[in-house]
Amino acid sequence: MKVLVVGPSWVGDMVMAQPLFMTIKQHYPSADIDVLAPDWSRPLLERMPEVRNEIVMPVGHGSLNLKSRKQLGLSLRAENYDQAIVLPNSFKSALVPAWAKIPLRTGWRGEMRYGLLNDLRVLDKQRYPLMVERFVALGLPKNSPLPENLPAPKLVVNQANVTASLERYQLNTDKPVLALCSGAEFGPAKRWPEQHYAAVASEWLAKDWQVWLFGSAKDQPVAELIRQAVPARYQEQVVSLAGNTSLADAVDLLSLASAVISNDSGLMHIAAALERPLVVVYGSTSPGFTPPLNKQKEIVRLGLSCSPCFKRECPLEHLNCLKELMPDQVNQALNRVIGKSQAVPVEVVMP
Repeated sequence: MKVLVVGPSWVGDMVMAQPLFMTIKQHYPSADIDVLAPDWSRPLLERMPEVRNEIVMPVGHGSLNLKSRKQLGLSLRAENYDQAIVLPNSFKSALVPAWAKIPLRTGWRGEMRYGLLNDLRVLDKQRYPLMVERFVALGLPKNSPLPENLPAPKLVVNQANVTASLERYQLNTDKPVLALCSGAEFGPAKRWPEQHYAAVASEWLAKDWQVWLFGSAKDQPVAELIRQAVPARYQEQVVSLAGNTSLADAVDLLSLASAVISNDSGLMHIAAALERPLVVVYGSTSPGFTPPLNKQKEIVRLGLSCSPCFKRECPLEHLNCLKELMPDQVNQALNRVIGKSQAVPVEVVMP
């Protein structure tokens, strides 16, 4: 069994695709799974033991570029895949498998994909409310029931890179690590205020923890505001890694966290897949579609009448769903999740 999966374009979605890969391997233990995905996803796919190869999508997200897609599809004919599973619902995402002449091409009905997909499924959102369920269902015969217990994402880390990253960023694990993931690529309506993050950080710094701030280059200003907002005597125990780490380094360093607080973001899904004790703050979005899938988690949200709105910016211009969610509520959730923690070890792999 040789399968090409056309992967999603977002970090969290790629993490949630891993249960599909696990399901394929459960049914076909010797299956070869290759994933067609953007180049940024390589560090994630390398940490999924079910994946044989990543095939880099040469076309940027949102670009059609028929010539490049056709050339890639033609080049993949020699691989003789048995099946393609197309996770995005777009027309363009189904082109490469069709040009590659993969005999079975599976996906949900989306943008005019008749003919491109020959195993076209009609999505029942009531039957599959979660994104992970929709992904896994595509790896099963049409109308098959889902497994009673869906596999959860489980990333393995590169121990050599863990050691190298600690040295590279001059970090240590002499004290427990509270990881804060204060960014959200989607927009400000998913970001808990930095002063609230700083208040929680101060509480745990006073307990002799250290704080590592994770995020992209866009999150550097917010991370610095958090660092500056903690009492001056603790600031040396706060390290901002936002915008400084590669994705590979961020994954491996997050595996060292004693606990994680995050917005609804890609890093949240990575922390969950590393089985870290996790508190997730929800504002404009809902855990009803893409929740963290680990066991050691607490979800904190106010559930105001105006949320979830699923907007990038607050349409009412007050952001009360996050501003009124107080640090004490998150601290209580963090205490609970740490109390339930059984120190699940992170699986590691040597290079």
